[in-house]
Amino acid sequence: MTSAGYGAARALDADGPRDDGTGALSRLAPPARRFLARRKGVLARLALWSLAESGQAFLVGYGVARSVDEGFLAGDPRRGLLWLAVALVAVLSGAPVVRGVFAQLAGLTEPLRDGLVRRAVDRSLDRAARGGPGGTDRAAVSRLTNQVEIARDSFAGLVLTLRSFVFTAAGALLGLLSLNPALLVVVLPPLTGGLALFLCTLRPMAAAQRRALATDEALGDHAARSRAALRDLTACGTGPRAERRGADLVADAAAQARTLAGWATVRTAALGVSGQLPVLALLVAVPWLRARGVSAGALLGAFTYLVQSLLPALHTLMTALGAAGARLLVVLDRVLGPVPDAAPRATGPSQAVSTACHGRGCGTGARASADVVRPVPGPAAPAVDLRSVTLSYGVRAEPVLDALDLRVAPGEHLAVVGPSGIGKSTLTRLVAGTLAPSRGEVRVAGHLVTGRAAAELSALRVLVPQEAYVFSGTVGDNLAYLRTDVRRGELDAAVRVLGLELLVGRLGGLAGPVRPAELSPGERQLIALARAYLSPAPLLLLDEATCHLDPASEARAEEALTARPGTLLVVAHRLSSAVRADRILVLDGVRAVCGTHEELLGCSRLYRDLTGHWQAGPPQRV
Repeated sequence: MTSAGYGAARALDADGPRDDGTGALSRLAPPARRFLARRKGVLARLALWSLAESGQAFLVGYGVARSVDEGFLAGDPRRGLLWLAVALVAVLSGAPVVRGVFAQLAGLTEPLRDGLVRRAVDRSLDRAARGGPGGTDRAAVSRLTNQVEIARDSFAGLVLTLRSFVFTAAGALLGLLSLNPALLVVVLPPLTGGLALFLCTLRPMAAAQRRALATDEALGDHAARSRAALRDLTACGTGPRAERRGADLVADAAAQARTLAGWATVRTAALGVSGQLPVLALLVAVPWLRARGVSAGALLGAFTYLVQSLLPALHTLMTALGAAGARLLVVLDRVLGPVPDAAPRATGPSQAVSTACHGRGCGTGARASADVVRPVPGPAAPAVDLRSVTLSYGVRAEPVLDALDLRVAPGEHLAVVGPSGIGKSTLTRLVAGTLAPSRGEVRVAGHLVTGRAAAELSALRVLVPQEAYVFSGTVGDNLAYLRTDVRRGELDAAVRVLGLELLVGRLGGLAGPVRPAELSPGERQLIALARAYLSPAPLLLLDEATCHLDPASEARAEEALTARPGTLLVVAHRLSSAVRADRILVLDGVRAVCGTHEELLGCSRLYRDLTGHWQAGPPQRV
């Protein structure tokens, strides 16, 4: 688990826009206009079907009013039944209208979904191509699946409800006006008041929805990174910290859900004002309306407009805007917005390992500049240069490395030792550029490695891990994997220098097939070491890459790699491996000590303890 991973998980919420919705609207307005402008035909057909719905809403209430005033109360039940039949036909016509609307709706929602998927893929590929720290954009999975579907469904719901409300309200209000203008005086104030109260909640609810989505991305990113780094978490003893980080993210998600629920309560209150008060006001105002000539049929028609058309449409609109509208705004802004810069790195307290390597001899220090034992020749940049590098697995976690300054000269052989889980593999991953520091910078041959593309990193260094990778293919293909232009003579020389003659002969020569499952761990390590030997990269990083070899094979491999032009950094697990190095870096969890074998025996108690373990019995992993 990298600090950048935790930092990215934590910063996802911060990456999302923090405005109240105005900024998102301004960003989304131009692409929204372009999207709709290209689909004028679909919009026109939707409007025609919606006009039919507006006429349906008008006829329902008008037919009821006329059936009472001109039919039943006038002593003409036949005429009353005829007007009721008109209202019934208007109600039944809703089915073909809805069918026509849905047929046109696909012309808007499916192109939107396709465009969002393309944008989400392009966004992720762009971030990967830029090689930002922290690895791949795992939040893209959420954008490509969950969030795109949220946008599609929310957009469809908004189109349906907005269209329905506008045309239904137009038909119902026109009907109220045609029955008696006094009806509008009673109905409109509570209706508009509740709607205004609801609209005031849209911006804060959109901000809360944005934070909820950011928390969802952060939680998914944390889970993905934790799952991929289970071995590192166990080895470094940071599992409990990762667990606490996950618990914090779950708590954040719960808090955002509670915030959304609070705004939903306000929305429900607004819905009550606009959805219930108009009916109540109409009932209370009956005497006043009757005194102004409003007939019984008109009153019944007004109640029909409210209960049958206007209030259901308003309820649906407010529900859709409060939930689907906020989600749509936030999701579109996250998917269509600019690709964010690399996630901010986590920072943490500076307590665990304060290291510096001073001058020639045994040196310790905290937050100090470091020189190397052997001076850098001429103007050449150091092969490895760490400047105040701090690495924490979580914001509140103690750093694994703290303010580490380390400089390794070109051609130097450095061994790194220390107890298991103290941060040796973390150091090699920092130098390799596969792990970003929380603070400080890491340079290889003068180049910053954090945020550099994979192809550029491959030209600077080769990292050989403990579990060596080989693939199905020929022996020659495996050896030449990092250098495709290698000549046959160079392959033969690598096989001879690293002692692979018996293995290559058993496999059938360089053209013989490699079946990874049939190779022992040591044989796979030999192939990986030969591959690194042939690589043109000037820096080799061996992270216990010889632990499955016998001491003689390990010595032969390290001597060959040391003789190879370039710099060698080895995580050692045997005394003999450390003694062969020009310098040894000892990590003990508090401070680092640098020096030769003899110097460290005199000034590092931990190193003396480690050499005692090495010499007392079988080599122990350190």
